[in-house]
Parts: sequence; C-alpha cells; structure tokens
Amino acid sequence: MAYDQLTEQQAFLAINGLPRIGPVTLQRLLEYFDNDVLRIFKASRSELMNVQGIGPDTADIILKPDEHFSFEEEEQKIQAHSARFITKSDENYPPLLKEIYDAPVGLYCKGNFDPQQVCIAIVGSRRCTIYGINTAKKLAQGLAKAGICVVSGLARGIDTAAHKGALEAGGKTIGVLGNGLDIVYPPENIDLYKEMAEKGAILSEFPFGYKATKQTFPMRNRIVAGICVGTIVIESNNNGGSMITARFTGECNRQIFAVPGRIDQTSSAGCHKLIKDGAVLVTDVQDILDELNFDPPQMDLFTNNEQHLEKTKSDLTADELEIINLFNGGESLQIDEISSKCNKTSHEVSTLLMMLELKKLIVKKIDGNYEAN
Repeated sequence: MAYDQLTEQQAFLAINGLPRIGPVTLQRLLEYFDNDVLRIFKASRSELMNVQGIGPDTADIILKPDEHFSFEEEEQKIQAHSARFITKSDENYPPLLKEIYDAPVGLYCKGNFDPQQVCIAIVGSRRCTIYGINTAKKLAQGLAKAGICVVSGLARGIDTAAHKGALEAGGKTIGVLGNGLDIVYPPENIDLYKEMAEKGAILSEFPFGYKATKQTFPMRNRIVAGICVGTIVIESNNNGGSMITARFTGECNRQIFAVPGRIDQTSSAGCHKLIKDGAVLVTDVQDILDELNFDPPQMDLFTNNEQHLEKTKSDLTADELEIINLFNGGESLQIDEISSKCNKTSHEVSTLLMMLELKKLIVKKIDGNYEAN
C-alpha cells in the first residue's frame, strides 16, 4: 500500500516509527497540518520545511518513508505480540496524557488498559535499600486495595517492588517502557512482564525492536507522569531519573509525593529536596488518599502487618529485642557497629542476627550490612 493511501491509524503508526522525528517535532507537524496526519505524507518538500525543526534530511525521510519504516511489517509484529497501537484520536488513549504538549501520537499497548482508571506513579532508585523496597511494596499494595492503578517503569529496584506490590494485592499495574514492547529490560523481569501483561498493561511509544538509550528513559518518564494524577518518589538522589519524572509531574500540574529517608543517605537526598520544595511528605497510603480527596472502599490497609509484627516481637528474647530495636530508625548496620551499641561480642551478635533473619525481621544486604525487614 502506498503511503498516500494510508488510513489514519496506519499514518499515525508510520509517522511514529520514522527516525529523527521526536514528539515535539511531531506535535509541530500536526499543528501545521491542522492535526491531519494524512496531510503530512501528502505534503511537498517546501511545505514540510516550513515547519519549525524540519530540515532537508528530515523532510527527505517523510517524503520517502518506505525507505525508513514499514508499517505493514509493524502491523504484523503488533498482531504477533497480541498488542495494539492506540492513537491520540482513539477513545482508549489516556485522557490525562493528552493534556501534555509533547504527548506521543500513539502508544503500543499489551494487556488490559483502562483509560478511565485512576493511576498513581511510584518511582525511585534502581539501587535501593530494603527499606525502600518494603515501602514501595507497602504503598503499592495500599493503593491497589484502594482501587488505584500503580504505574512505574519496570526497572530494577523501586519500580519492580511497586509493580509486585500491586499485583500481590490483586490490583492493577502498568509498566511504561523506554524501548519496544518486544524487549524486556532488565531481563530478570521477564516473569513480572508476563504477569503484568496478563493482569495489567505494558505501554511504550517506541516501535518493536527499538532499544533503550539515554534519551528514551526521560521520554518514558514523561508518559509515566502524564497518565497519572500524582507521582510518589521513593529513594532518589538529587540527579536520579525519578527527579525527572517528578519535574514532569509538576509541569503537568499533578501532585508530587515524596517518602523521607535517613538524612545521612544520599539515596534519599532527592526526596528531601522535593519535600522542601513543597512535595507532600508520605508516611502511609492515607497521606496520598487524603491529599487527592480520594474516597476508597472500606479498607484495612496495614493492621494485619502491624499486628503480625507486634506478635513476632513479643516472641523475641531480651537480647533479640535489644538488637531489633537498633533498626527502628531505618538504620543500616554492620556487625561491629551492632556489637559496640549493645556491648556484645561479634560471635554473640552473629548468632542473634541469624535468629532474627530466620524470623524474617532483618535482612542481610549484598554489602554485608543489616537492615530491618
């Protein structure tokens, strides 16, 4: 089929797949041609070059699109992966995403995506602490129980914990990728990817086979922020990618939430800066629901966890209780530090730590430090 005979759906798919044409340039093209994507492929060279950002090389790509992208092959890949391509003119396109200036012209979607569902993003560091992982899971579970869809980027660390937390609570979760739908990154998340595609949804603006780059992750982050009513940041340094998502959230006039961490950990410096700048400080799910005036079904979000913890603590020996109380502030401690604080030998402390690990109250990290679980 010739490019001047495309349907609107095919034209959006094709223009989205052409190289050297980013979201801002695409938006300028659509504005110039009165939001008629079909006119772009029927335009002359001089018309195309009248659009800001379109030079001779880019104009040539649009004039000879079949040399750079095959929408027929792309349609076959969409079908083979049980996916679909949702355009901006489709009623299933996320309504909140339409509000941002550089919204993608279309989204590849795998799974069950409900454009009307209330979504909140949970983002944070890939190199997170046990505290960060547990907090992300806990908040995701609470949001899921409240009927809110949890959105993140399927990356290692906080993203993975958030997705898993929502699924464990029987809720919905959406993963937004910085590459094509046929690429699972990180590869160890393949099972999580499959479960999300079955029980939630996977979204991407990138064609099949498109690999992630430094540029695609910020592009992914704007979609994460764009489809959500708010973003929760858990453990991010001042220059982390999560801060980019937070900035996009603010630019969309959506609510920014931040979870505080230890004041001496750089991994939470970004969260503390957000709180200083006016982000809502989050200690539990209710903080989020109250800020958004969201009235969920009757819930018992954390009572069971707290009751279980208190029961477990009541079964501890005096020595075990002394050690577990050292972690109350979220500390990450080495054996020598624990020995010094409780005036016990390293051997005694090692034995007590082992017992606490068996009771799943503490966790040993890769760096050898211990944290409360």
